[in-house]
Amino acid sequence: MTTSAMPHRLLNEREAAEFLGLKPNTLAVWRSTGRYGLPFLKVGKPVRYRLADLEKWLSARRGGGPRQ
Repeated sequence: MTTSAMPHRLLNEREAAEFLGLKPNTLAVWRSTGRYGLPFLKVGKPVRYRLADLEKWLSARRGGGPRQ
C-alpha cells in the first residue's frame, strides 16, 4: 500500500523520524524550538505526526529545480 493511500495515518515520533531520515531527538528539539514548522499533534501526552503532513512538509522543502 502506498503512503498516499493512508494520508490520515498517524506516526509516533520514532516512525516519523525514520520516515524523514532523522533521529527522534531531532524532532523533539524542532518541536520545542519551533524550528522548521514541522506540524505535529499532541494526543494526550504522546506526540503524533500525520503522514500526509510530513509528505507535504517535505515537498515544500524541495529545492534544486531547473534553472532558467
